[in-house]
Amino acid sequence: MNALEVLAAIAIVCFVIGRQLMGEPLHGKRLIVLPLILAVIGFTDLGKHGHHPTTTDVACLAVSAVIAAAIGAGQGAMMRLESRDSALWGKMPVRALWLWAGLVASRIVMTVIASGLHAHVAASTAPILLMLGINRLGQAAVVTARALTMGVPFAPERDGRSFDPGTLLSERLAGLADGSRPRRARRDRGRR
Repeated sequence: MNALEVLAAIAIVCFVIGRQLMGEPLHGKRLIVLPLILAVIGFTDLGKHGHHPTTTDVACLAVSAVIAAAIGAGQGAMMRLESRDSALWGKMPVRALWLWAGLVASRIVMTVIASGLHAHVAASTAPILLMLGINRLGQAAVVTARALTMGVPFAPERDGRSFDPGTLLSERLAGLADGSRPRRARRDRGRR
């Protein structure tokens, strides 16, 4: 990861923090898919730059991932969720900023530990996007569970439909249970 990628990660974090503190409608795809994309990009970046992850790197990255996911789950638990205009809306309280500070501090501590263990990949800047994606996925898991419990749908996507992880998951599981292929998403049904 080069300096430009580090600056991009900082910009992403600042953008996310700003939006969460102001409050916003929560779109399911943005909450779930974007962090997944960040994690995949971060994962693919690990093997670049001439070093390949060793067993020590993998151990350090696993510990970092657990910490990032736990902090994300804490962020998801602290987020204030409510229904606005019959859709999910969330706002992070200012006191939750300590969790962001904890995420940054954990990354610094893990970098120092990994460096001492000669885990060059885990000590580099390469895992930043991976850990940020995992953190956001941890938050998404808790927010999604809370939204399903509340019975409030995610805010509509640009096409006007709301992303419904409960229906999507039950359709996928039903398709697997009867041995057939899972049905396509709603957008494909109208084309048949």
